[in-house]
Amino acid sequence: MRDFQRTFLDDLLSTASPSGFEAPSQRVWTEYVREFADEVSVDAYGNAVAVHEGDPDAPTVALTGHADEIGFIVRDVLDDGFLRIARIGGSDRTVSKGQHVTVHADEPVQGVIGQTAIHLRDPAKDEYEEISGQFVDIGAPDAETAREHVEVGDPVTFSTEVEELVDDRIAARGIDNRAGTWAAAEGLRRAADRDVDATVYAVSTVQEEVGLKGAQMVGVDLDAVDAFVAVDVTHATDNPDVDRERQGPVELGAGPVIGRGSANHPALVDLARESATGDGIDVQLQAAGTRTGTDADAFYTARGGVPSLTISIPNRYMHTPVEVIDTGDLNALADLLAAIANGAADAAPFGVDV
Repeated sequence: MRDFQRTFLDDLLSTASPSGFEAPSQRVWTEYVREFADEVSVDAYGNAVAVHEGDPDAPTVALTGHADEIGFIVRDVLDDGFLRIARIGGSDRTVSKGQHVTVHADEPVQGVIGQTAIHLRDPAKDEYEEISGQFVDIGAPDAETAREHVEVGDPVTFSTEVEELVDDRIAARGIDNRAGTWAAAEGLRRAADRDVDATVYAVSTVQEEVGLKGAQMVGVDLDAVDAFVAVDVTHATDNPDVDRERQGPVELGAGPVIGRGSANHPALVDLARESATGDGIDVQLQAAGTRTGTDADAFYTARGGVPSLTISIPNRYMHTPVEVIDTGDLNALADLLAAIANGAADAAPFGVDV
């Protein structure tokens, strides 16, 4: 990964983007893709689309990731100045207490999610409180002071930043799924560099974590797209606490993960695997027997059925403040997306033999 590409990744991961509040992250993304896209547009809810115009007779492929991350939202300001919060998306109540957070008010406000000291708790009664029972302490002595800084409806995220680990691995919050939007943008750039015949869209959707809402909008709006490739993270199963009996083997550093089954169209699975082989890209396979849990679940039922595929980034500790990926997997995924775009013209039309 070159320096400018890594800077783009770090900028995305350092920009808060909870569902419904993605605009700052989308600004980072659109600024980057304008350097090489033929056109960039943003819809009313903030879904961002960039396009490389190819041969009018060639197929059209969309490479997508979702910009939003999980988080919290201020739902009440208490008389004593503490803030009650609610979930944005699938926030994990077991990792939230005792964490630094940022309240994204008109001006960012730092706080912590309170955790009573171990000395003052009865260990026999320890339990994980629901998010609705937890609170943020911004240091305000009363509600009047707190309301000078925050108000109901302000989003809240963990304050963790990108940290370098060993062997080209990084830890950060919100890798799910700004890493996917990075890959979609980079896939578009690399496809444009190869001057592929296909018209290629890169898409950064909103509100995936609260029900694939942005994908539902984009699936209708991009009515000329012949195939969607949804990039997201998937669970790496190579850390000690994961039961591999329940989840198929996925390892960091072993390459991007191609989904099979459910929304994953077999013609696109074949195209992805053949593209990987042709370009010497190591990939892993993952079964999706019921649903993918990604934007592909919305794309493939749009407009009567649109061929779709999920390709994933192995990710440890999903939906925590310390998600971990291998940047080699991410870089290989961007290469794979460009290779898919390059092979699309020969593989189309995408259908099944019946």
